[in-house]
Amino acid sequence: MSIKQFTKILIANRGEIACRVIRSARKMGVRTVAVYSDADRDALHVAMADEAIHIGSAPSRESYLVFERVIEAAKKTGAQAIHPGYGFLSENADFCRACEQNDIVFIGPPVGAIEAMGSKSAAKQIMEKAQVPLVPGYHGEDQSRDLLKQASDDMGYPVLLKAAAGGGGKGMRQVWSPEEFDEALDAAKREAMNGFGDDTMLVEKYLTQPRHVEIQVFCDQQGNGVYLFERDCSVQRRHQKVIEEAPAPGMTEELRAAMGDAALRAAQAIDYVGAGTVEFLLDEDGSFYFMEMNTRLQVEHPVTEMISGQDLVEWQLRVAAGEPLPLRQDQLQINGHAFEARIYAEDPENDFLPVTGTLSFLQPPESSDNVRVDTGVRQGDEVSVYYDPMIAKLIVWDENRDKALQRLTKALSEYRISGMTTNIDFLYNLASCAPFRDAQLDTGFIEKHHSVIFHDSQQEVEKDLPLAALYLVLKQAQQADDNAARSSDASSPWHATSAWRLNEPHVHRFGLQFHEQEYPVAVTQHNVANATRYSITLDGKTITAQGSMDGNVLHADLDGYQLKASVAEHDGSYSLYTQDSALSFSLVQPDLGDADTDGSAGGLTAPMNGTMVTLLVDKGAAVTKDDALLVMEAMKMEHTIRAPADGVVKEFYFAPGDLVDGGAELLDFEPA
Repeated sequence: MSIKQFTKILIANRGEIACRVIRSARKMGVRTVAVYSDADRDALHVAMADEAIHIGSAPSRESYLVFERVIEAAKKTGAQAIHPGYGFLSENADFCRACEQNDIVFIGPPVGAIEAMGSKSAAKQIMEKAQVPLVPGYHGEDQSRDLLKQASDDMGYPVLLKAAAGGGGKGMRQVWSPEEFDEALDAAKREAMNGFGDDTMLVEKYLTQPRHVEIQVFCDQQGNGVYLFERDCSVQRRHQKVIEEAPAPGMTEELRAAMGDAALRAAQAIDYVGAGTVEFLLDEDGSFYFMEMNTRLQVEHPVTEMISGQDLVEWQLRVAAGEPLPLRQDQLQINGHAFEARIYAEDPENDFLPVTGTLSFLQPPESSDNVRVDTGVRQGDEVSVYYDPMIAKLIVWDENRDKALQRLTKALSEYRISGMTTNIDFLYNLASCAPFRDAQLDTGFIEKHHSVIFHDSQQEVEKDLPLAALYLVLKQAQQADDNAARSSDASSPWHATSAWRLNEPHVHRFGLQFHEQEYPVAVTQHNVANATRYSITLDGKTITAQGSMDGNVLHADLDGYQLKASVAEHDGSYSLYTQDSALSFSLVQPDLGDADTDGSAGGLTAPMNGTMVTLLVDKGAAVTKDDALLVMEAMKMEHTIRAPADGVVKEFYFAPGDLVDGGAELLDFEPA
């Protein structure tokens, strides 16, 4: 089939990837059809497409995962091909087969390739025959608990339990000791069954300081194959990627060629067609091991596009239509460096739990040749419990890693979102910390450098909070000046912000909340020779400060140390972005005595909207601190609720399968 015969395609997905595919199709003159659930009736991808078909209610299992409805929508609209995006049906062999049976082109690999890589254990066996290096592990069919436990004991801990049919970190658990094995296996199997309908597990030796490096491969129907270099995806939380970059820091041409050749052997071993990613663990000594192959376009594909100058979605459409690959291996080259940061609705301070809400204000950084934002939402849209909490992907490019990293931190400091908690400040702190700048990367990066990324040391309190106090005082003065300028009596004493007191120093007193702690602050104002200086007393220490505001930029002098910070205010809290960190704080509101004081100390509340998965103890059970009590699922992830202390579970308020609102009481717990 020639590309000219693709006049219309259907995108069997939602959100940013659906919008991404629509942009490339539009550029090629191909019309697009969107599908949508009840929750997505007014979504951006629906508005962007030429046509849209409703396929079911909000839960994905009743809409986006029902491939019969997707096929029906394609036939109804006359779409000749279906692009599955990533997730949902993108690696579903039955869906691919149904497309073929209905004479619809599946923009992806053939059924056989999907089936070959659909089981991680079967994939390992295929890779072993293709002489692709493997991590030591057990990939057999016997799934008895005793055998899996024995395999783990024989390998030595830590080990990694992985769902054979899994991906995206779901159905995966690290096990550090024999005592943790049973609970980890139960959780991994349960999550795998919920996510993939298959709880078959494999066990691998867990490398303690590996890097996660993946190779982008592309194959056509004529038997040609190329690799479009590598991406480093080592920085992860919950086994899901946070910041990706290309090319991988420190990569030699020899190692790149060896990994690229191994990736192509993996693809050719299963007669692959289209875009695919072969993921490797890269050890400190330069050895690398096959981890899995994703038979689809990856979330992080834009960094490859930025350094190669190629549109991978366009490549997908052309290859699916029967055209040969646009370029040979010797025609591909790396130009510059790119980063991708995933903007999520989640709370990094609360174990990265996803959050829901409405995007009451949304202002991304300005797009350019160096800055790209891939998103599927607009201001006013809702981030719901039904789907992944990703808001956008921020992608930057420059001629080398240092310059690209500067682009990334600047763009993050310009990203404005209100209405919900996001990970933007966390990403800024991560990208600007010294270990990341020095590319000291491995898959345990966030845990290893937690105190640096989260700025939770006493030194950060002493360094950052005076800057926050100075900003609030200057902001108050600026607002007063603005009010005076608009007033009929500009000289009215009610516009003054000098904290004047008869026969007393001019002192501003307020409280700052930082990392869930409150810090009382006293700022004494000194007016000397047409200049205003401040003495800031905080946590027992006093510094001298002065500064000014220029729009949203704070110019500060703290005890002779001059610096600048950009400021963002959202939902009553503030973010100050300096060269080294993002400081998030809020002004403590006065206690007017009307707070709810009856409390619920004997209960435990749901950390987010979600579904009750299972109750792990019986009503009336005596438990000890940190015992697992129940499991909730939200936004594709499981969350285990544990006992806060020794005590007794007196009552559960929800049963498995029940929908639970965030903040709802889950159970009645009586401490010992």
